[in-house]
Amino acid sequence: RYENREDFAVVMQPFFRNTLLPLDSTSRPDLSFFAADCFHFSVRGYAEMAMALWNNMLEPVGEKQTYNNFTLDRSKLKCPNPEKPFLFTRRNSGFGNSDLNLEKTEPSVPYWAVIVAATAGVLLGSL
Repeated sequence: RYENREDFAVVMQPFFRNTLLPLDSTSRPDLSFFAADCFHFSVRGYAEMAMALWNNMLEPVGEKQTYNNFTLDRSKLKCPNPEKPFLFTRRNSGFGNSDLNLEKTEPSVPYWAVIVAATAGVLLGSL
């Protein structure tokens, strides 16, 4: 959708794709990375995710790290490269002229079916 735009880009940041649960010294899940509900991240967990996201944005498309190692090592935080001081997109990573199959596909559900279903849901819900 935005592939031909020069003023806007959408880039998938895969830093969480292959991440494993962080473990403590006894090989049990390290709960310090999680909030009290054991589902959401704690401040420590969000700090790790923020660093991984930042690092992903500074890596060229096709070379992005797909995991987070949860080491609390601030030295792993990357800085912009003086030769390429920008966030990487497909275009500035060298994929700008690639032949991508960007054909428009028809939606699997017609738009009118969504309207009918929503209207029916509201009517049934009000009864």
